[in-house]
Amino acid sequence: MAEVANTFPWTDALLEPMRNVGDPLADAVVAELFAKAEVSAVNELMKNLITNEFPEPASLPASVRDYLEHTDQLPDWADRDLIERGERVFWRYGPKLVLIFHCYALPFDYLGRNGVQVLALTTRLVSNPSRRILEVSQFLVDIMQSGGLTSDGGRGRRTIQKVRLMHAAVRKLAAAAPGWKPEFGLPVNQEDLAGTLMSFSWIVLDGLEKLGVSLSDSDREAYLHCWLVTGHLLGIEQDLLPQSVESAGALAGAVARRQFGPTTEGQEMTRALVHMMANTLPGDVFRNVAPFLIRYFLGKERASWLGIEEEHYLSFLSAPLRFLGVETSRLLEDCGALNRVAEHVGRLLLQSLVFIERGGNRPSFAIPADLRQQWGVNWVS
Repeated sequence: MAEVANTFPWTDALLEPMRNVGDPLADAVVAELFAKAEVSAVNELMKNLITNEFPEPASLPASVRDYLEHTDQLPDWADRDLIERGERVFWRYGPKLVLIFHCYALPFDYLGRNGVQVLALTTRLVSNPSRRILEVSQFLVDIMQSGGLTSDGGRGRRTIQKVRLMHAAVRKLAAAAPGWKPEFGLPVNQEDLAGTLMSFSWIVLDGLEKLGVSLSDSDREAYLHCWLVTGHLLGIEQDLLPQSVESAGALAGAVARRQFGPTTEGQEMTRALVHMMANTLPGDVFRNVAPFLIRYFLGKERASWLGIEEEHYLSFLSAPLRFLGVETSRLLEDCGALNRVAEHVGRLLLQSLVFIERGGNRPSFAIPADLRQQWGVNWVS
């Protein structure tokens, strides 16, 4: 990858101004719509983007069609070989990665005191959390499936274009919403985007390590590279794209230092996530896996900030662990035992996500056939 940033530039002097920087390209499209037809145009755009998986260009305003045409190219520093290697990491460890995403990456995002405020304003996160969480999970699969980023018209690039435009619409509408405070910064600002990108990349890699999965340095860099390309396509500034896994970890740490703390909104998001997983996983055996893993990945203090307090999770987990042949007393001391739990529950979660209704003209959760076969995830489509 070409030089895009210093190794550890993550100072307050760099990050603080980024709280008031958006995405000029996508913001200009939404501003034009707003100027021509006021709020109704932006609302109609949001409705179109939400209820249609990939809206037909003919149904979109000319400025949006032009945006879609000019935001579909990979950066010149994108390395297709690295991207393919990163995709193979996802191919090998998909069920674990999806579970880590739900029990580590999403809670990591909910810890941001300011960034989580925009999630609270988008009320569908609370009113229909299962649908929203499913959409974010689909984003992960769209990007990391084979060719998601590299194929012309690949699902990953199309999804990124849609999400980038939705971010711009949220910036326009949320900033004017009652209750939005200047100290929150610009909604979906550059620092919050960079922090979220780290949750999809470095946090997921850290989760694998916490489960005892040892990736080679080259595999870790390849997985990160996929998300740096994604960050570029999402409109994240080059100065906020770390050039190594070590630098990405430092960026995640800097965002945590600056933004993390307890909030009512973060606790609401976490409750919705835990409730969704408890009701999505089949039966009652694994209902308490999510809060246990959130506490394991985040640690006691940060989990408590999200309302995950000390409880007798190990005794609650005794039945499913016996089912998997794991001794409850050894779970926290044995990464191999945690690995087995994560693999089994991740596969169950993938098999269950397909039954969540997404609404509108969008299909249910979509996983390519090669990934379903590799992961042992099957359902009738």
